[in-house]
Amino acid sequence: MRTLTQGFLFFGYLFLAMTVGTFIWRAGLGLGAGAAGAIGALGLLAAVHTFLSARADKAALRKEIAQVREAHRLLADAMESTQGALTELAEAIEAGALSSTEALTGEVRMLETLVQQMGDSIEHRLSKPDPVNPYEARHLAQSNTLLQTIHDALAENRVDLYLQPVVSLPQRRTVFYESFTRLRAADDRIMMPAEYLSVAEDEGLVASIDNLLLFRCAQIVRRLARQDRKVGVFCNIALSSLADETFFRQFLDFLSENRDLNQALIFELGQAAFDARGAVEARNMAKLADLGFRFSIDKTQTLDLDFADLQRSDVKFLKVSADLLIEQLLDLDGGPSVPSLRDIHPSDFAALTRRYGIEVIAEKVEAERQIVDVLELDIGLGQGHLFGEPRAIKEDVLAETDPPANFLRSSLRTAERRRFG
Repeated sequence: MRTLTQGFLFFGYLFLAMTVGTFIWRAGLGLGAGAAGAIGALGLLAAVHTFLSARADKAALRKEIAQVREAHRLLADAMESTQGALTELAEAIEAGALSSTEALTGEVRMLETLVQQMGDSIEHRLSKPDPVNPYEARHLAQSNTLLQTIHDALAENRVDLYLQPVVSLPQRRTVFYESFTRLRAADDRIMMPAEYLSVAEDEGLVASIDNLLLFRCAQIVRRLARQDRKVGVFCNIALSSLADETFFRQFLDFLSENRDLNQALIFELGQAAFDARGAVEARNMAKLADLGFRFSIDKTQTLDLDFADLQRSDVKFLKVSADLLIEQLLDLDGGPSVPSLRDIHPSDFAALTRRYGIEVIAEKVEAERQIVDVLELDIGLGQGHLFGEPRAIKEDVLAETDPPANFLRSSLRTAERRRFG
């Protein structure tokens, strides 16, 4: 288009120059004077064009520089706002902490159940006969040591809560947080999930870790609500927690007494776990929905989803990695690669989910270049290290959400006495 415009201008200038030359020639000044006049007029027009083009280019350059500076300023403001929001969140939790003498009857019952489950798992593991194979014996000893470390971390409340912001796009204003747990060993070393997850899964302790996270999230959101803080927290819930009738009954009682948190506490399941839910899990999800609580799906593996089923299950949020969104909605030919979505324009995908009451969140956003494609898809929420890494809530604040001192250890001893008489 720019080349075509330049061509039209050139022929326009040439026409004007020839007009000037013809006028001079017809005025009786001769053919040579007419030719000189035409050349002079063409040169003058070229000079004016060059001057105006240079000014326009400089103005455009100044505008682009101003836009880049504004973008950098917005990015710096967004990062500062995110960090400030997390700091304010921690301070609000600390300022609104309940006194240590407040009644914790419901929480105590829940935690006693969790500790008993952990104690039973440890006893079952240690009661197994020793293997004959030296390699298996060494591996079992290492697993038992790690298992004991996990158990001690849970029993002694060395479970840290981390929060990561979920922001609105393109403003990048924090509107939600996602919660994560990290265990600490006796020497305060942070244990990442990859270190202990396989052993914890084998021994059924993942549910206990998730349940403690549920309990802690509910307490923290409750404290924020008492400070009139309008903030939502995504909290993972294990499928085993939904199937555990003993735990779930106590947890449901706890939430029934705190149903005012239903807009602030959002329960999150992976797509595979959601698809694998049975009748018991679906029924217990419905009980939570009856109290007004909402659900989110993460670890999405494909966009070929049954949105009507998600709607029936009160799923209100769908977390999809930015790369998967781009891969399945913006392929090389400009259309969705998912067969069931090929009849819609990529930018209409978010509108489609909204018709089912589901808001898409682009997660694992790590680079600015991903934002351009995400915004093209009309995605209104984002999460990832670009907007802020998970940050730990202050340790002294977490301590205020714990049960009375030594409660977990005494409960474990009680569970052992009941088991062995």
